Amino acid sequence: MMITKKLVASAVALAFGTPLLASANDSDEMEKLRAEVQQMRNSYESRIQALETKLEQVQASAGKAEESAAKAESAAIEASASKAPASSNAFNPDISLILSGIYANRSQNSDYHITGFQAGGEIGPGVRGLSLAESELGVYANIDHYFYGGLNLALAPDNTVSVEEAFVQTTALPAGLTVKGGRFFSGVGYLNEQHAHTWDFVDNPLVYQAFLGGQYGDDGVQVKWVAPTDLFLELGAEAGRGRIAGTEGKDKNGAAMGSLFAHVGGDIGVSSSWRAGLSYLRTSPDKRQSPDLDTAGSFITNQFSGTSRLWIADFVWKWAPNGNTNVTNFKLQGEYLHRSETGDLTYDIDHVASADRYSSSQSGWYLQGVYQFRPYWRVGLRYDQLDSGSASYDSNTASIVNDGYDPSRITAMLDYSPSEFSRIRLQLAQDKSRENQTDNQFFVQYIMSLGAHGAHKF
Repeated sequence: MMITKKLVASAVALAFGTPLLASANDSDEMEKLRAEVQQMRNSYESRIQALETKLEQVQASAGKAEESAAKAESAAIEASASKAPASSNAFNPDISLILSGIYANRSQNSDYHITGFQAGGEIGPGVRGLSLAESELGVYANIDHYFYGGLNLALAPDNTVSVEEAFVQTTALPAGLTVKGGRFFSGVGYLNEQHAHTWDFVDNPLVYQAFLGGQYGDDGVQVKWVAPTDLFLELGAEAGRGRIAGTEGKDKNGAAMGSLFAHVGGDIGVSSSWRAGLSYLRTSPDKRQSPDLDTAGSFITNQFSGTSRLWIADFVWKWAPNGNTNVTNFKLQGEYLHRSETGDLTYDIDHVASADRYSSSQSGWYLQGVYQFRPYWRVGLRYDQLDSGSASYDSNTASIVNDGYDPSRITAMLDYSPSEFSRIRLQLAQDKSRENQTDNQFFVQYIMSLGAHGAHKF
């Protein structure tokens, strides 16, 4: 009985004591866990602080390195701007050579002139038969990070060499400004700036020959500004010596030529783009020589000195499916020119040399379309028209043909370009530049480009 009471008492004590023991053990375990968590927290905080300190040191070191690099770059730029290239390899320009030749078959071979228009410069369809056309040698390169330069020499078939362009142009002016100085083709109109090998026909439009002597270039300075807009907007102004075709420009302080022009353009969807422009050119020709025909039918040379004002409106539209010009594309191009002149005209300088007042107000235009119907092949059609307007010769009126004749010409061409460096062209034209003389013309032309050549203008 005594044993039984002891067992019962022991069982009761064990039943009530076990929870207390378990509770004590749990408390010790929790304290241990808390201690481990705190230890881990302290360890991570120390490591994070160490990493942040290291990051600050690295950033400070990088900042000093960037500052040093900027100073070194600035010093290098200043050194390169003030010193010549250290070796010949530092001068590596783009050099191009354009070779061109023509076969001409014409029904008329009399001296060329444009009836009723006092045109100077290089005009007309050239000689009959086989002939070497004008070749071009071009050298273009970046001079440094501020300037770009170019030289283009025209190598004529008569073994003469002339400078078509020799200019320096800025590359780093702010706000879309560009300044060009030297000899260059004027930015007036659309076609005037383009070199002959980029034309879509063998010759330039009749109105360019009548009013610009073929193409207008001058010695001077040009300023252009391109607006920072999605729509292309270009404004320009020029001042120059006044090297009108047929003259070398006036020997005077200041400028004898001034021009203003504006061009605007943009895209229509993904397949079309366009550009339109207005230009004004004022020049002071001095003894500009012009071929003409007198009332007796004799070929003569006149000479004009005075003031010439020319207005030009131009437009071009280009189309290519999805912007891909490789397979097929089309270009529509046209310009309208109006010229007024006042001054003194010397009639027949080789014989009579009779001078009197001269004034005129005349205009002309051309419209052409060129269609690439398959890779490498294009066809084109152009129509030229001149309006004789009004012309007064005073005492020389009875000697110079002035009966209101309006010259015109229609031209068709087909060309094949197996690559961007070569082109073969066939051209047919009916030229009515001279009154009572229709000249039916057939041309075969080749144009070959050697060396590096920059992108052509739009």
